[in-house]
Amino acid sequence: MDEHLTGTSANPARGKVNLPERVRSPWWVLGRRLLLAVTILVGTAMLVYLDRKGYADNNDPTNAVSLIDAFYYTTVTLSTTGYGDIAPVSDAARLVNAFVITPARIAFLVLLIGTTLEVLASQGRELIRIARWRKTVSHHIVVVGYGTKGRSAVETLINNGLQRESIVIVDPSATALAEAHADGLAVVTGDATRREVLRRAGVAEADQVIITTDRDDSNVLATLTVRQLNPDAWIVASVREQENAPLMRQSGASSVITSSDAVGRLLGLSSLSPTLGTVMEDLLTYGEGLEVAERELLVSEVGKQPQSLPDQVISVVRDEKVYRYFDPVVALLARGDRLVVVRPAKELPWAPRPGTHDEDFATDDED
Repeated sequence: MDEHLTGTSANPARGKVNLPERVRSPWWVLGRRLLLAVTILVGTAMLVYLDRKGYADNNDPTNAVSLIDAFYYTTVTLSTTGYGDIAPVSDAARLVNAFVITPARIAFLVLLIGTTLEVLASQGRELIRIARWRKTVSHHIVVVGYGTKGRSAVETLINNGLQRESIVIVDPSATALAEAHADGLAVVTGDATRREVLRRAGVAEADQVIITTDRDDSNVLATLTVRQLNPDAWIVASVREQENAPLMRQSGASSVITSSDAVGRLLGLSSLSPTLGTVMEDLLTYGEGLEVAERELLVSEVGKQPQSLPDQVISVVRDEKVYRYFDPVVALLARGDRLVVVRPAKELPWAPRPGTHDEDFATDDED
């Protein structure tokens, strides 16, 4: 579905395999590396203890090296402190120090220093990325719920020209997080009924909010919270049962879609008339056959009847009200009208028909 964003030009990276990154907690990485450092420490101490006859303890009259001395010598050696009270005296012990303990010392230091720098750098980069994103995100679309309905809604938005950077997903599921990241979308993990979660998603600055969780009660509460945070946002909410649609509208939803009734009507139509069911499915399927689209009125179309246009006009939007194409109020098209049309899917639904791309739109702000 991403190919619609790239236009017709060839994508040089199309043949490249990109595997998803395996993201782990910085604390898990730090713990794993600390365990590896302890392993190096213990292994080196045991190596010194097994060859203790080749070492001399200058602070012990007997020059004997115990297990505690071995651990002591290992710690001061790997940390490059080197007090010199315990030292290798035999040739074998010196060779082991040169070719085994010295590389272990280097690995130990690189492991600890590298871990610290990596954790700090990764956390710093993530904080910078989030801060930069928060400065740029505005007039975006927030999608609450990234299940089947949420993914379909996002796919429709992207296929109609919306940039992925303009979409923010809110979902508490780890599965949704992974799928949204795989789709290149920003995600705020959390419950959308909580104000703080919605604030982090930038709901107050969003132009539109789509609410598609699987529970009607959650959708109602999320709609109420969104409306409190952003009185001007256009909120599209889904409900499973038609009886909950009025409650959803009272909660502040601008548009309510009843998913179960819509599917039921489509099933009924397909049963009564398989042909009609096929046409309805065609209208709901992106990129094939027919599309339902909304577009601006062109200057050349002002004063004409809706039925006379090349597009199959089914509704006219005038003064924020929707009229059917045969309504006497819109018998003649006027400046500022918007058209809801049925057209071939191969044409961009947000653009004028081919051959009219250089014409002006007949908007109210024109002279």
